[in-house]
Amino acid sequence: MKKFEGKVAVITGGTSGIGLATAQRFVAEGAYVFITGRRQSELDAAVKLIGDQVTGVQGDVSNLQDLDRLFDMVKQEKGHLDILFANAGIGSILPLGQITEEQYNKTFDVNVKGTLFTVQKALPLFPNKTGSIILTGSTAGTIGDPGFSVYGGTKAALRQMARNWIIDLKDTDIRLNVVSPGMIHTPAYDELFGEALDQVLKSAETTVPLGRLGKTEEIASAVMFLASEESSYVNGIELFVDGGVAQV
Repeated sequence: MKKFEGKVAVITGGTSGIGLATAQRFVAEGAYVFITGRRQSELDAAVKLIGDQVTGVQGDVSNLQDLDRLFDMVKQEKGHLDILFANAGIGSILPLGQITEEQYNKTFDVNVKGTLFTVQKALPLFPNKTGSIILTGSTAGTIGDPGFSVYGGTKAALRQMARNWIIDLKDTDIRLNVVSPGMIHTPAYDELFGEALDQVLKSAETTVPLGRLGKTEEIASAVMFLASEESSYVNGIELFVDGGVAQV
């Protein structure tokens, strides 16, 4: 029997990178997956790539009406939810002195507000108050990176909210954990770093103790662990999947 046979999962930000890799792994292990994305064309492409056992729902996690539509669809089609991977997030580089109100609002709206209400609106769908919730954090929420103060601030906020949420969920069997990737070459890197990408990729050889960038599949493996019964007594942790960056 496959690890997630009969399970229903929601993955926000599931059209590329970590979200897409995780959706593919969940489906391969028997789960039915709902993925979200802001761009319909990318959502359609991801659904086609994943193949069976998947529904794509267009929407922005910072829009509460879009979240309501997502979970209404999950309820109508499957009736319940077992796994939530609140993965959707954005980031941009601006150092102190150049930070704009637009950057601040957009980043906090998606990463903090979006994650908060994704989790809150999903809770009624967990059967018998059991299941697993995983948030996407980042090493940027723990260590300093030039130009990443706003993005890092959002990820630090998620880490602290997770500590409080496991107390709020104390009378349930819903586990909530954070997976924090380090340097993972996703399509977002191309847009984020532009012409400096090659330099960033090269720097991993010296800044990452393992001497390389991580792969989206390696983050997906960590999410699979946190979503499964193999981690049944793991709750409230931040699991760094970063080649050791946050530990030195």
